[in-house]
Amino acid sequence: MEKGEGQSFTKINKYACACSIVASMISIIFGYDTGVMSGAMIFVKKEFNISDAKTEVLAGILNLCALVGSPSAGRTSDYIGRRYTIVIASVIFLLGSVVMGYGPSYAVLLVGRCIAGVGVGFALMIAPVYSAEVSSPSTRGFLTSLPEVGISIGILLGYLSNYIFSGLPLRLGWRIMLGIAAIPSLFLAICTLRMPESPRWLIMKGRLGEAKEIMYKVSNDPEEAELRLREIKRAIGIDENCDDDSVRIPDSVKSQGEGIWKELLLKPTKSLRWILITGIGIHFFEHATGIEAVILYSHKIFAKAGVHDHKHQILATCGVGLTKFSFIVLSTILIDRVGRRKLVLTSVSGMIVALTGLGTFLTLAEQSGGKLIWTLVLSIITTYSYVAFFNVGLAPVTWVYTAEIFPLRYRGLGVGIGVAVNRLMNATVSMTFLSMMSAMTIAGTFFMFAGISIIALIFFYYFLPETKGKSLEEMEALFTRNKGSKSKFVEIGKY
Repeated sequence: MEKGEGQSFTKINKYACACSIVASMISIIFGYDTGVMSGAMIFVKKEFNISDAKTEVLAGILNLCALVGSPSAGRTSDYIGRRYTIVIASVIFLLGSVVMGYGPSYAVLLVGRCIAGVGVGFALMIAPVYSAEVSSPSTRGFLTSLPEVGISIGILLGYLSNYIFSGLPLRLGWRIMLGIAAIPSLFLAICTLRMPESPRWLIMKGRLGEAKEIMYKVSNDPEEAELRLREIKRAIGIDENCDDDSVRIPDSVKSQGEGIWKELLLKPTKSLRWILITGIGIHFFEHATGIEAVILYSHKIFAKAGVHDHKHQILATCGVGLTKFSFIVLSTILIDRVGRRKLVLTSVSGMIVALTGLGTFLTLAEQSGGKLIWTLVLSIITTYSYVAFFNVGLAPVTWVYTAEIFPLRYRGLGVGIGVAVNRLMNATVSMTFLSMMSAMTIAGTFFMFAGISIIALIFFYYFLPETKGKSLEEMEALFTRNKGSKSKFVEIGKY
């Protein structure tokens, strides 16, 4: 019996793993830019004497500008390739870091954050797509989770940078925190030029000889490579046995313009509509459930709980970064064993409990004026618990899932749209959290996030089929059928 690509190849290919690690370095830089702002804005606020409203803008503008970067990255990656798109993202981060490190005024600092924000859009779109396209089905969850691991490493490094440089003079400390990211950005741009291109993108462009050479490197044996190549060729409608670069690629595959937008957004098939709604929904709920409030404003949470010293707030925030990193690493081990669906349902269930507990203990802490030690301890524990549950499931599954469910022709655009929704919700939470905290108290805000998490759990239960072990070319068929599935999927075509 012939093995299909969807069957298990348990060995991790070292070359594919190395490629994914290099691609994930762009996520480390993004994570650093996110985490470092948590502490840096304490000192920026002091130097420029800005209001809470301007602080919210400074925190959220990075993700708002990513709305420009993510759709642009989708189109760019389809035109010039996945590899050169990572190079562009690195250069954008380099420019943004230099401008932020210079930062003579609040306005210039905002410009630097905007430039870096465009880089964020590029990074979040391209890193998981590249990793998904070079990996085998049995290890795709692990390799496609590496960008999320990179984000966690970056956030932790950002928090540590806050702690290390917080003792420097006010005008110097936060500028070093923000500007130092230029160094790894330059290093990554150079390293990426030595990476291979995605074999799936090469086949889409008719470069079958190059694609075959790379596929043999990222596969464990020639049989696996040939099976993966045949499935890709079959999916885009060319002769499975053809290796000639002169083969004619269907115009519908090569075209990357207005037609794809219409087919995906205006006249999708039933399965494509289901995929699009699922991709948008999972990105929406990843940030609508409040994680950015904890990542950016954990010092505010700990202050409300009773930690009033800035140095101690930053130190407690380092615990958030360490928890995030630890459970992201755990999720990379579990995602190909447990499966995407079980992991995300368990994750969101735990988030609901943790957010409810956090809201309760913050209420008691505020009522006592931060004098009860046990409410302080439990507030910190539930904060860390929320971060743990989020990162063991919803965080990695969001990026793995959307990188693998879209058909090859729509992958760049589809993931770009998902990332745009992701950044819009991220910006919404980060730019309104302080205002919501004033309007409904910090505890009330986290009760609201718990309510949104309940809605997310219902959505994921009905809309997310299991994709573990399936080839990228099998995904559209998976979203077409719902008989015999473990979950009660909604027939999207009826709406």
